[in-house]
Amino acid sequence: MARRIVLTVLLLIAAVLGVVAVPLGVLTAAQENRSFQQDTVSAAVTLANVAEERIGDSSSARALDKSISQFERAGDLVSVFDSADRRIAGTAVAPAVSPDQLARTRADALAAVYPAGDRVLAVAPVVPDSGKGTIGAVVLARPAAPVRHRVTVLWTLIAAVATAGLLAAALIAVGLARWVSRPLDALERAAQQLGDGALSARSPAGQGPPEVRRLAANFNRMAARLEALVHGHQVTMADVSHQLRTPLAALRLRLDLLAQDSDERVAAELAGAQEEITRLTRLVNGLLAVARAENITAAPVQVAVDAVIRDRVAAWRPAAEERDVTLETDDLQPVGARAGAGHLEQILDNLLANALDAVGAGDIIRISAAAAGSRARIVVADTGPGMTAQQRRLAFRRFAVSTSGGTGLGLAIVDRLVVSDGGSATLSDTPGGGLTVTIELPAAPRDRGQRRAAPGGRSGGAPRSPDSPVRGLGGPARSPDSPARGLGGPAHGGGGLTPGSGTPAPPVTLREDHLLGNHPEG
Repeated sequence: MARRIVLTVLLLIAAVLGVVAVPLGVLTAAQENRSFQQDTVSAAVTLANVAEERIGDSSSARALDKSISQFERAGDLVSVFDSADRRIAGTAVAPAVSPDQLARTRADALAAVYPAGDRVLAVAPVVPDSGKGTIGAVVLARPAAPVRHRVTVLWTLIAAVATAGLLAAALIAVGLARWVSRPLDALERAAQQLGDGALSARSPAGQGPPEVRRLAANFNRMAARLEALVHGHQVTMADVSHQLRTPLAALRLRLDLLAQDSDERVAAELAGAQEEITRLTRLVNGLLAVARAENITAAPVQVAVDAVIRDRVAAWRPAAEERDVTLETDDLQPVGARAGAGHLEQILDNLLANALDAVGAGDIIRISAAAAGSRARIVVADTGPGMTAQQRRLAFRRFAVSTSGGTGLGLAIVDRLVVSDGGSATLSDTPGGGLTVTIELPAAPRDRGQRRAAPGGRSGGAPRSPDSPVRGLGGPARSPDSPARGLGGPAHGGGGLTPGSGTPAPPVTLREDHLLGNHPEG
């Protein structure tokens, strides 16, 4: 913006100077030339008056020779001609004048000026005292170098003044541009930080023009209001979730103790109640994970996408083999991306967990990666039942797509992680049936030193039994014979297997420690 302001001001000043200075120089130079020609003609007329005494009165030639000598000492060349065009005085090396020019001057009885190379010729008629006719002519050749030098000096002065004006305008334009652009740049940085999740970002409101100050003040009020709303929402969700976890844990413990001393019929009823408590616990943990995911502002790092995909597929392959599901990674191209530390691992864990929970025996899940211009594209496609168009439109909303076993939060968290990294997530049908999830992240150079997994993490999680504590999202444990619902289908709100385990476990689609950038140690 500052560059555009400076260029605009300079172009405007240059146009003004061009409109003013060039015509001024042209007019002044023309005036100098006219003055020089008039002076030359006046000198020739003066000599013609002296020559009239010599030609008309036949007086002594001393006065004419004296006058000619004075002009010649000044650098002029003079020749005096009689009525027969014979030179009767002056130098023989004077520039020649054509007979036509002499005849026209005598006929018109008017002085005339003609260019002659580096000199200017002035031809003046010699008019007798009677004023009738002409009796000769005087030719005066004056060097044009002095007038040309004055014109050159004039143009140099005009150019110097114009250059000084442009420099002054440039200094003023730079100052003006900085005065206007600096607060706008600060406002842009604050807006970018706010968009990246730094809700405390503010713009200086005391700099720049009044309009920019008002804009910055309005932006700060908007940011403060947005921060209060978002933080209030997150705090409320987190507080409610935290407050619910303790009584739920106590209630589950009481039911466990009660089931130990109950007969088979009562124990069966208590088992159903425990399943509902387990689901409610997962929902509470999911709400905590959503609150944390919405507040993620991790600095992006370079990630080797193909290496991370291989790591996560290796972690989930035992669970896939347990369900007779094939994981294919045949179309992995070396590609890098910029994402928050651990975000790509979390995204893949969510999608693979949901896919394995949804597809049936014999189905295939294909994971591919490739560069797409300035983006790194990751595609996870399954051959399950897929989703309806309505379900795809609502899939990234919390609680929009879920079943009795899911929380409806998994894809919502995936979308928030992808968006926080400047990417996008889309859903589409897989040709032949199923669902395809396409993730696009900002591309980065694929270097050998790029990250393969989250710091301090492992490729796969440790086996977890169905009764182990649930630390993330998901629904209750499902057997491989559970109805398939498709990748991102109704079950995509949560559900799946624990990576690295061959036994169905409480599905963990997004672990809370993942949200902090660490993988669980099992």
